[in-house]
Amino acid sequence: MNGSTNSSSSKTDWERIDAMADEDIDLSGCPEATADMFANAVVRSGLASSQPASKATLKIDRDVVEWFKKQEQGYQDKINSLLRDYMESHS
Repeated sequence: MNGSTNSSSSKTDWERIDAMADEDIDLSGCPEATADMFANAVVRSGLASSQPASKATLKIDRDVVEWFKKQEQGYQDKINSLLRDYMESHS
């Protein structure tokens, strides 16, 4: 976290948070991510990318690609957003 906030009245102790190691964080109240959670997830749209994209060739099951295409326009951006969220949650 960078310590920035939308509110000038934040009482968060960012120095303490930044100093915490992963093993110091109590995740006992957080459920493991399941396939059902991803199936019911709401993808945030309209967010600008923080960096330029690069083209990649991926093998993705046809039915998965078709499902994303049937959603609304911008299916590639949605796939990228989901992959980014997954990456960030496992970093």
